[in-house]
Formats: sequence, C-alpha cells, structure tokens
Amino acid sequence: MSDQRPPLPPFTLETAIQKVRGAEDGWNSRDPQRVSLAYTVDSYWRNRSTFVQGREAIVAFLAGKWDRELDYRLIKELWAFSGNRIAVRFAYEYHDDSGNWFRAYGNENWEFDENGLMQMRFASINDLPIKESERKFFWDRSGPRPADHPGLSDLGL
Repeated sequence: MSDQRPPLPPFTLETAIQKVRGAEDGWNSRDPQRVSLAYTVDSYWRNRSTFVQGREAIVAFLAGKWDRELDYRLIKELWAFSGNRIAVRFAYEYHDDSGNWFRAYGNENWEFDENGLMQMRFASINDLPIKESERKFFWDRSGPRPADHPGLSDLGL
C-alpha cells in the first residue's frame, strides 16, 4: 500500500528510533514535497505560533522555511514513545540571507495513524544567535546526517 510509511505503530524502542531518524533524513533533504508525504493528507501542525493543516499547506510552509533558513542542518533525538506517539527533541542550524547564524532548539510531539503517517505535529522552538565558529553540524549541504556524525547528546546539546 503506497500510503503506508513504515515503521508502523505501536512503536518499540527500535522502531521509534527508526521513525525519528527517517524524519530527520527527510527534513535534511529540504524537499518540501518529499517531506509532506510522511504526513496524512489532513495532518495538523502547530509550529511555533503557526498553525498548518494539510499536505498542500505543509509544502508551502516548508518551502518558505527553507527559503529563509539557508544551509539548514537538523539533528533529532528520541525523547519518549508510547503506542502511536513519539516525542523528540531536536536542534538545527541555519543562516539567514545576511549571513547571521542561528541554532534552533525544540521539542516535538507526534501522533501517527495506523499506516505510520503523522497526523498531528506540535513543535515548540527557540532560536539562539550563534557565531559561525560555534557551529556544530557539518555534513554535505543537503542530505542525511552521516552515521558517524555526533548526535545531540554527543555534542552536549
């Protein structure tokens, strides 16, 4: 079934970690259309103070995000899971069109349908200005974090 997005709930420790890494890899592609396919057609988001519903709105939201947040690199880490829900903490780094660097920290709560598609996403995010010399996320411009790149806990974040 093309509308399934394994791993499916209920999650185990192993499958929750797989789901989190899959989400991280998708977002690091910076491809709004690709990312939107991990969500239900009517998925509901709260992202900071912005409310988004549906795949079309997700694509528009992400396209705008990655037009503003340049050289975006994200790391997610599993925080907790139960049944069809996963909680993650994350950090990402980016710069604006003036060359100012930021590290954004946050937490997300996810709820999945029976097909493994995310139906709800609630994200709380804070931005911290950083110097370019303070960056910690280094890998190719667009794509997944290499397996040997440290995670959040390893980086002391």
